[in-house]
Amino acid sequence: MDDKPSEPPRRRGRRGLRRALLASAAGCTVIGGVLVLLPWDRGTPLAPTPEARALAAVGSGVPAALPDLEALAAERERHLRRHPKDALAWAVLGSARVEQGLRLADPAYWPRAEKALRTSLKVRPKDNAPALRGLAALANARRDFTRAREWGEAARKLEPKRWTTYPPLIEASAGLGDDEEAGRLLERLTALRDGPAVMARAAAVYRDRGWREDAAAKLADAVSAAGEPAERAAYLERAGQLAWERGDREDALRHFREAVRTDPDQRAAQAGQGRALASLGRTTEALGAYRAALAKQPRPEYALELGELYESLGLKQAAGVQYGVLRQRVRLAAGHGADEELVLGRFEADHGDAAEAVRRLRREWERQPSTEVADALGWALHRAGRDEEALPFAVRATEGTAGGGVRSALYVFHRGMTERSLERYGAARRHLTEALRINPWFSPLHAPRAKRALGELGEPSVQAGPEPT
Repeated sequence: MDDKPSEPPRRRGRRGLRRALLASAAGCTVIGGVLVLLPWDRGTPLAPTPEARALAAVGSGVPAALPDLEALAAERERHLRRHPKDALAWAVLGSARVEQGLRLADPAYWPRAEKALRTSLKVRPKDNAPALRGLAALANARRDFTRAREWGEAARKLEPKRWTTYPPLIEASAGLGDDEEAGRLLERLTALRDGPAVMARAAAVYRDRGWREDAAAKLADAVSAAGEPAERAAYLERAGQLAWERGDREDALRHFREAVRTDPDQRAAQAGQGRALASLGRTTEALGAYRAALAKQPRPEYALELGELYESLGLKQAAGVQYGVLRQRVRLAAGHGADEELVLGRFEADHGDAAEAVRRLRREWERQPSTEVADALGWALHRAGRDEEALPFAVRATEGTAGGGVRSALYVFHRGMTERSLERYGAARRHLTEALRINPWFSPLHAPRAKRALGELGEPSVQAGPEPT
């Protein structure tokens, strides 16, 4: 018989409660991607759940894997059925829907995202920076950069020292053509945070300023420092795009292929493969890459590129099918509150009604006067036979002093062809040569036209004096 005195019931209860709490803590995972070390695993980390990975990505403004995003959205919806007053959960759900819509090029996600984000604000009208940041990201996705700036500034007023407030504001400023403000915001961002997401954002600003080497270096660092495969693949795709813009086809293709290997849902990289493969003369592979990208991410830009590739091959009926896809996708986007006027204006200028392109792009210029809109409007005016009006926009898109720091072969080609129509032959020859120097394969339709135009211009006359600017 045991002679030890029995333990008082109250003490036994407290000890039991402590054991229960310890057991509960040991069995929990910390959401947000933080790994928990279970005591019996001797330091072996438990892999984060898909929901945790997506929450960490969405909360940090970095790309997330599509399956993880879907898992997070489903988990938040289940949670909100039980806790409909959880403002943060509504904000997370809305932000996840924004990212899903971007990854899938499906504007049907925008109203769902907006409903969740506005519900978050309704539940918590004040001091709700996560919902404001989500609305800024949604406005950027819809190409409504004015609204994106308004939402972003409201979030910054609440949390000026939170680094995730700044990327949506930088994107909005770039979309509005305010390069100086984008630069100031980037300085603030880099003072608050370093890491792959910040490096990638800096690379985008550097690229817009024409600092290609700096942009490429930042993206290389971002790729090396990236965590999850979806994030690394996104930065590889951007590195491929930079390589393509400078005419390095093989390097671009290498980056695009690595991005798709890293994340098979990286459809932008698949479209990039189509671009690079077409320039290398591997047409069958290029067509396959474009079709695969469009099947899973039917962006109107990809339909335009594929249509122009078909047209360059003399397959006008196949090109017409893709142009129909473009129109359909633009209508769908408009029905869900998104603005695809820029790509539609570009299409109309080259393949439809140039006067209609001018009307659309002039409205776009009044709303958000960015470098890419300046280029598109200038080209539409040229195609409509209004070259005197076109030239200032072409200059704005290509002169760094006027805000057009991007070194784009297409933009410089547009300027050269406009100058040729105005009989400014010296400037036209110089800019057409520059376009082909930047990227000799910049377009399956326009690169051959640039070469033909240069051939027709011939060599400059020795007796000709300097051409007035």
